Amino acid sequence: MPERLARRRRHAGAAALAALSLTGGLTLAGCSSGSGEAEERGSDGVRRASPAAAPLWDRTPASLAAVGDSITRGFDACSVLADCPEASWATGTDSGVRSLAVRLLGAAKAATHSWNHAVSGARIAQLPEQMALAAREKPELVTVMIGANDACRDSVRLMTPVADFRASFEASMRQLRATAPQAQVYVSSVPDLKRLWSTGRTNELGKQIWKLGICRSMLGDADNMDAAAVARRDTVQRRVVAFNEVLQDVCAKDRRCRYDGGAVFDYRFTGKQLSRWDWFHPGRDGQARLAEIAYHNVTAVGPPA
Repeated sequence: MPERLARRRRHAGAAALAALSLTGGLTLAGCSSGSGEAEERGSDGVRRASPAAAPLWDRTPASLAAVGDSITRGFDACSVLADCPEASWATGTDSGVRSLAVRLLGAAKAATHSWNHAVSGARIAQLPEQMALAAREKPELVTVMIGANDACRDSVRLMTPVADFRASFEASMRQLRATAPQAQVYVSSVPDLKRLWSTGRTNELGKQIWKLGICRSMLGDADNMDAAAVARRDTVQRRVVAFNEVLQDVCAKDRRCRYDGGAVFDYRFTGKQLSRWDWFHPGRDGQARLAEIAYHNVTAVGPPA
């Protein structure tokens, strides 16, 4: 090959490679641009960048459905032994609480684009049914707060076994995905029941309400500090921790599920945040704190560490 022709071919090849480098629109087959964009292969065997796939977590959902138990129903937040859904951390309309729905959607839209399917006293065995109701709303976000009643029983012997708790939560997620496969799920940890006992037992009126049967496994004989009572409360505490581990583990297997990282369990409720009637459930101030925690986690760039 004459030297002049060889030089021309080398120059042409270098120019082509330079053009590819400047445009960034093509990459050689079998190579990645490293940009994080989705890529597709053309008929010529060359990969071309395609629009990035939509993120699996939308920080600005436009509708919300809530499932769970008495906390999400605002039980004892407004009056004694009664639900107060307007004070719910998830979907309430109380301006002092500023629920998650209000914070995400605004007050007007929250009234028409959020639904509360939680039931006071519900345990996780009832969650699949609630999830089915929530799924029918086709919400963009479903909030879950469940498990306190599975530990709050008349005795530790009656607490929900951890394996059953897992099976019910997995069934709940399957129920949701069957009808609303794209819905995001925000899962709250179960509150620290032992810390609530420790805080609430300083109030004499609250302890009288506890005697009506609220969470006997933890709150029964509230001032008894003998070895058996301490062991009973520790057993309940361990079960709550195990429930939270299940919630975290099952949620982690769903690409559109976000666990709160134990934020609610770790939150130190004070007397100011507890119901002035039972000193155990969150009052309006406590509901507002739950809404703050949820809003922070739902709108964060990534899940809690």
